[in-house]
Amino acid sequence: MSDRQPLLNSTNKLSIGDDDDDHGNRQQLLSDRFSDWRRCFNRKESDTKYITLEDNAEQSEKNEPVDVFRLFRFADRIDLVLMLLGICLGVLHAICIVANLVFFGRLTGIFVTESFGDNCDHQYQNSTASIKNYDAYPQAIKLNIFNNAPSHKLGYDNFILLSNLATSMPSFREKVMNIVQWLFITGGIEFLTGSIGHYIWTITVKRQICRMRVSLFQSLIQRSIPYMDTKPTSQLNAKLLDFIGPFLQAVSEAQGAASSVFRVIDEGNGTGISEIDVWNEDKESIYNINGDIEFDNVNFVYPSRKDVPVLHNLSLIARAGQTTALVGSSGCGKSTCISMILRYYEPSSGRITIDGRPITDYNVKQLRQNIGVVSQEPILFDMSIYENIRFGKLNATRTEIEQAAREANAHNFIMQLPNGNDASINEKEVWEENTEAVNNINGDIVFSKVNFSYPSRKDASVLRNLSFIARAGQTTALVGSNGCGKSTCISLFLRYYEPSSGRITIDGRPITDCNVKELRQNIGVVNQEPILFSMSIYENIRFGKVNATRIEIEQAAREANAHNFIMQLPDKYETHVGERGIQLSGGEKQRIALARVLVKQPTFLLLDEATSALDNINEKIVQEALDRACKGRTTIVIAHRLTTIENAHKIYVLDNGTVIEEGTHKTLIAKEGGKYQTMIKRQQMARIDDDNDDIMSIDKATEEGKKSISLLTFSS
Repeated sequence: MSDRQPLLNSTNKLSIGDDDDDHGNRQQLLSDRFSDWRRCFNRKESDTKYITLEDNAEQSEKNEPVDVFRLFRFADRIDLVLMLLGICLGVLHAICIVANLVFFGRLTGIFVTESFGDNCDHQYQNSTASIKNYDAYPQAIKLNIFNNAPSHKLGYDNFILLSNLATSMPSFREKVMNIVQWLFITGGIEFLTGSIGHYIWTITVKRQICRMRVSLFQSLIQRSIPYMDTKPTSQLNAKLLDFIGPFLQAVSEAQGAASSVFRVIDEGNGTGISEIDVWNEDKESIYNINGDIEFDNVNFVYPSRKDVPVLHNLSLIARAGQTTALVGSSGCGKSTCISMILRYYEPSSGRITIDGRPITDYNVKQLRQNIGVVSQEPILFDMSIYENIRFGKLNATRTEIEQAAREANAHNFIMQLPNGNDASINEKEVWEENTEAVNNINGDIVFSKVNFSYPSRKDASVLRNLSFIARAGQTTALVGSNGCGKSTCISLFLRYYEPSSGRITIDGRPITDCNVKELRQNIGVVNQEPILFSMSIYENIRFGKVNATRIEIEQAAREANAHNFIMQLPDKYETHVGERGIQLSGGEKQRIALARVLVKQPTFLLLDEATSALDNINEKIVQEALDRACKGRTTIVIAHRLTTIENAHKIYVLDNGTVIEEGTHKTLIAKEGGKYQTMIKRQQMARIDDDNDDIMSIDKATEEGKKSISLLTFSS
């Protein structure tokens, strides 16, 4: 293309070269452009389909959005005023942002125009000598000067585009400074409106979050027990704490997180998971009622184990003023009956009545106030004994509390307890890493003249010059009455406490020289009441060894006689056990706790009355697992049922914190008038009485059955 060829040709197209080449290039260009657009549209369509599929796949995991009115349902009048003011400031803030963009665009335009004018003036000075005839180039750019103002004309098809550019420096500076002033003004307003608006929104959001958490907590504590069984505690805590946080950061981003919070609160009106309806005060009062409790064809399954029936057409009557005993193996439904009387659960079918009236007609709050529950494992709170007793009746006087303590035979014991705490034991010193490692150690455990008293009860000595030896690889049993110091020995060996005097050694080395963390990793403890967490069986066992493999966990379950019953559950090892293992029986919980201990292959095994809370059937199953676990390990057994320690290598009888007898089962039982022999005889007599009671109960049930048959025969 020549220098004098016009920039635009007469057909409004770019001048590329020859006409033929130009036509071919245009055809190829149009074809390529069309192909590009077609591929673009096809790609967008496929991407849209892909996104749709992704959205459909994730739709079930996303929460439903919350509308604006529900999002701010916790706002009061002050919050509404603050939010309205915040909205106004936000609108003004947005206007300032747009205004800044407009002013900045104008400022840029002034600089561009001035630069373009200067450049055209320079080109005019260089081209005046060569350009003589403007009419010869009607489609070129012509330059003229009128009163020192360049006039730029673009001629095309008899049309002229004219632009007058002012080159006066004072005028240019005035325009620029005016716009700069407006930029400063709008910028200042933008900063103030943004800061004040953010501060106002922060205040109102914090006020609403406070009400939101109170409402959510009220909704959570009104949930029924089945709902709590199916929802892990961590998830409920997350709703209370974690899900509300985004609301404070940005209200617009909190809709997704707040939806679950609002859903929990709104579900409080539902009858499936909430107890609001049963806590209504318009229910019938049952103060001072004393009627029969009757189960009539009651069926029940736990919500998390719907395939395993717990109660099947259960019918029984607990007469008013009488004692009714429920006996049976673990998992037969005894504790479930108590939970249903307390209305923690509702029967799947059948009904429960009090004095002939359905239990659902009574106010739950008043019903539970008339029921006193004494569980196997008492729960006390970290406060004074007075406050713990007062939880039974918040408005109780001190006289009533002391009278209740006397009736429970606890008053004298309480009065002997000293006040005050001792902070002399520092756990930080115990966990120092500069002590000796005890990995794979397996030596004798020796208690040598150990004395100990609890920091809160310094005047009451628990251990007095206690001395005994637990041989490596053998089973040593500690027996005695309650409070003689058996469990205290285990606490001292675990270094929960330090002895007042004397020393404890492992293979001749003081236990204080051993690193506590590694020491406890080599110790496995099975308590009377196993503690399970609200998660799966697999995760509960894995707590014994965090890096345990699936094979190790299943092997530990087999050693604990737990694998077979686990495989019979619907979800097997992934079965959720509920809070504190409520979905499992006592024997099942104990076997899982034993598997958790065995998975880490401990060197020392401590059994603190591990089978005392089990029935005879489950005791036999668990005891077989314990006997296998004790082989080759240094084991200390604290036994209440003396039949479980007959095979122990050494038995120590403790009384008032000291050893009064020692030997094997055969030698101790042969000692006339001995403490161990007396305990054996007492337990044998108690077992005979229990057997006689069972026989009498069976005979009584048989007689009642015969009478019922006779009445039916007579009536027919």
